[in-house]
Amino acid sequence: MTRFVVCGETLIDLVQSRSDADDSFRSTWLALSAGGPMNSAVALGRLGNDTHFLGRLSTDSFGDQLRQHISRAGVQLDLATESSQATSIAVVSLDADGVASYTFHFAGTANFGWQIDDLPALRSTDWLHIASLSCVVSPGAEVLLDWMGGVGSGVSYDINVRPTVISDPDVYWSKVQPWLVAVGRRGGIVKASDEDINFLARSGLSGDPIEIAAGWVEQYGLGLAVITLGAGGGAAVEPGGAVTRTQGFPTEVVDTVGAGDTFMAGFLDGWVGSRLDLAQSLRRGAAAASIVCSRQGAQPPTADDVAELLGRA
Repeated sequence: MTRFVVCGETLIDLVQSRSDADDSFRSTWLALSAGGPMNSAVALGRLGNDTHFLGRLSTDSFGDQLRQHISRAGVQLDLATESSQATSIAVVSLDADGVASYTFHFAGTANFGWQIDDLPALRSTDWLHIASLSCVVSPGAEVLLDWMGGVGSGVSYDINVRPTVISDPDVYWSKVQPWLVAVGRRGGIVKASDEDINFLARSGLSGDPIEIAAGWVEQYGLGLAVITLGAGGGAAVEPGGAVTRTQGFPTEVVDTVGAGDTFMAGFLDGWVGSRLDLAQSLRRGAAAASIVCSRQGAQPPTADDVAELLGRA
């Protein structure tokens, strides 16, 4: 069985309770375990994979909550690092369709204080999935990128753009491009949403998101690009330009928190863990994402949940 090592940040998402949303004096907020890479790790664990989370977890109360959440998904914390710094916070706003936007509070928090000694040597049989803000927020991002130079395992990278953290597309692209180079050297996988690519396109890229991703595959030597398309499902682009697509699954959306993270976990579960073909792996990712959108916050499905939905479809 492949050992998945998922590297990146954890967060607490603060989501306002709908019961008192009209009260202008006080409000009640739900503190939900979150963070894109952690969501993917939890999803991989719930799907039955040997999964280890490589992150920096605070010793505060929110850090304890995150540890319990990760462990209860069957994910191992043997590679994680403890920090006395506080847990990062994200204030979540939901629009009328349940689509989430985020305001992050990161100053002095645990996620981004990586030291090279925190990072393990990986086996050639491992699969590293690395993602999101940990790859672009200094000073930790630079440490992780240096470490990537010596990683010999299979690798996937989820760009997961957060414009409220870096609002300038040119600056964001300058942070993302070195990761495309690093992943390409290993023939790895890059995942992005159509919204991620459209944001980065303002830095001078042009074209349809799938066409842009196809250009990345050729330019950087990627083994594959995976593009999520919201309710439209997803697609994968291979070297040479072949495109495989999957449709989304109809669902009653509660919110979209963790949808892309869960899609990628479902895809990796199929493509890397079970050696399914591209169409089957994308469909597995779309099914997992559909289920998580029907739940509040990032509560990924189990393998049985996904099998049931695929069976009904």
